[in-house]
Amino acid sequence: MELMFIGADHEVTGSCHYLQINGINLLVDYGMEQGMQTYQSCELPVEPARIDYILLTHAHIDHSGMLPFLYARGFRGSIYTTDATADLCSIMLRDSAHIHMQEAEWKNRKAKRSSDNALVEPLYTMEDADGVIKRLVPCDYEKKIEIGPGIVVRFTDIGHLLGSASIEVWATEGDITKKLVFSGDIGNRGLPLMKDPQMTKEADYVIMESTYGDRNHSEEKVDYIGELVKILKRTFDGGGNVVIPSFAVGRTQELLYFLRQIKEERLVKGHENFPVYVDSPLAVEATGIFQRNSEECFDEEAMELIRKGINPITFPGLHLAITSDESKAINFENTPKVIISASGMCEAGRIRHHLKHNLWRKECTVLFVGYQAMGTLGRAIIEGVREVKLFGETIEIRAEIAQLAGMSGHADKAGLLCWINGFAQKPEKVFVVHGDDRNCKLFTECLRAEHGLDAYAPYSGTRYDLAAGRFLYEAEPVMLRKKGHILSDVFARLVAAGQRLMAVIYKNEGGANKDLARFADQINALCDKYEK
Repeated sequence: MELMFIGADHEVTGSCHYLQINGINLLVDYGMEQGMQTYQSCELPVEPARIDYILLTHAHIDHSGMLPFLYARGFRGSIYTTDATADLCSIMLRDSAHIHMQEAEWKNRKAKRSSDNALVEPLYTMEDADGVIKRLVPCDYEKKIEIGPGIVVRFTDIGHLLGSASIEVWATEGDITKKLVFSGDIGNRGLPLMKDPQMTKEADYVIMESTYGDRNHSEEKVDYIGELVKILKRTFDGGGNVVIPSFAVGRTQELLYFLRQIKEERLVKGHENFPVYVDSPLAVEATGIFQRNSEECFDEEAMELIRKGINPITFPGLHLAITSDESKAINFENTPKVIISASGMCEAGRIRHHLKHNLWRKECTVLFVGYQAMGTLGRAIIEGVREVKLFGETIEIRAEIAQLAGMSGHADKAGLLCWINGFAQKPEKVFVVHGDDRNCKLFTECLRAEHGLDAYAPYSGTRYDLAAGRFLYEAEPVMLRKKGHILSDVFARLVAAGQRLMAVIYKNEGGANKDLARFADQINALCDKYEK
């Protein structure tokens, strides 16, 4: 009974975990790495053809995107996931295959022009995507399913994306049963459409994400409607467009939910009938899937609208661009408008064309509404790069660059702690994954020091004997690149201690002046000792 960590260990993308139970080989997620990676991920311990089952937490490509690659190399097992995730994967994996095939074709054309005979093969093809989609086994939330001898699983709504789930796994070998819970990506509370993350009460082992394990999104609830209205108003007043790089699945539908309310209440004074363009065939298809799965996945507020006969993610003035000609026409229409297009990190897709047409215009705004991974174009723009290269042309950035603070599909630190503290009893061990090196270490130290949990942040290749409760191998980090600052474990403890000190200080507000003065003197004395 073994657990092995493969991907998204001290990193955010490429999620993958391996389980061996009763000789059965099982994966939890098999995602694509996106953006700049710091560490080398280890290979799967068995050939793809020997993998019996895959459990998929949700449809995002950093969790599902390598499934067709696995199929191309011989995998023919079953992939268990929720109904909505199966629906989304049916379009997202085909879209991913299309992108890989297009990129390979473009590189091969370029090679021919330069007399380079080295042909590039796509990572996988549409045939591979179609093949793996047929392996999907849709499952209901909250229903126990025996997938093999000694292996029972259950999916619980985790509120991150339509169909997203944490996965409980009951593993039995002989007379020993251990329960594992894989958090998947834990959702942010209070977002539109999605239900809040549901709790799980019991586990021997927890494998949980830490994307925002070092911060809270906001001390106060963000007024997304109000912030959006301000951005739209000042941009439209100047005659510009609001360009929103957005993930086609999830974030786009949330934006439509907000924009419907803004238009219905006519909140953008002087521009009440502004047009909204969704320029992404994938986003259009995904929106249809959201509507078909509303009863199982939408929160009560969205369902109340549906019961009143109101579609919460469509409205007058919404234009859906499917063809390339429809996409090109958007930038030749002079009315100030909202353009929502993928990809959300500006790495591929139609958004790059809209950036080319709008980044150089000082009257326009580029609004980021999601996480931007290291090494992506979106991250570079947010961090203040002055110019970018798009389609061989250097574009000076003159547009306003804005972010909608707190709009994230991932729980912040408080949300992560709420979820892990929801277990009735402390798990034997908590493995912290799916966070960059700094966040992984800081959140692990927080769980240890402040919450008394036996927490550990594994590197790729780490193996753990679940029955005996001991490590079989503790992997060391294997650097892929030397760029970036790597936080040492000891320094992470120090930073976490400093964060805890600030929390203690605020908790003592209103205390006796004598006690507060003594506390301040102790802190200052400590600072004097270590100040360089």
